[in-house]
Amino acid sequence: MIELDAVKLFYGQGPEVLKDVTFRMEAGEMRFLTGPSGAGKSSLLRILFLALRPTQGHFRLFGSDVEKLSASGVPLLRRRMGVVFQDFRLLPHHSVFENVALPMRVMGLSESSYRLDVEELLDWVGLKPRMRDYPETLSGGEKQRVAIARAVVAKPKLLLADEPTGSVDSQMAKRLLRLFEELNKLGTTVLLATHDEKLFGRASLPVFRLESGILSVSR
Repeated sequence: MIELDAVKLFYGQGPEVLKDVTFRMEAGEMRFLTGPSGAGKSSLLRILFLALRPTQGHFRLFGSDVEKLSASGVPLLRRRMGVVFQDFRLLPHHSVFENVALPMRVMGLSESSYRLDVEELLDWVGLKPRMRDYPETLSGGEKQRVAIARAVVAKPKLLLADEPTGSVDSQMAKRLLRLFEELNKLGTTVLLATHDEKLFGRASLPVFRLESGILSVSR
């Protein structure tokens, strides 16, 4: 699913953000990514989402050599992924329902084919009563839950989540973790970047740790 071999990342003439990062994730795995602020977690996720290219090293995704991808090949791979960004990236002029349904609309599906799935997912994250509201009326935690629902609604092959429980209380964090676990049981590969070490204990999953751009693996 994911293969990184000796990946380095520089921004301009600055110091290395990532230093010889090497790891593999097989299809169907679920792992955490942690480390202090500035360790390079978001940069690593941006590489995995194909928003950044490594400065050096090799990167394969879904069996494809990313270095050899054409411009048209990038969006094709992205359609197989769900991503939860820290800044949510909700569409302001679309309702909660429309934001969550966006991946299904991009796939060309009719609303009648996905309406019940979207409503059920919004019920799971506690937002069904607000599905006709707009992002400007939501709290940070509510926006985060909308972003998570949008990322998982199409049951992606790979889910990348950057601090997905950072704006919710502990009870909702547990509920969202169960959602990620259920998605993983259905076959989605899941990588969650988080500072919340309580999540590690609840899930007992392997953890990637980034420290000053250097990756280590623990269990």
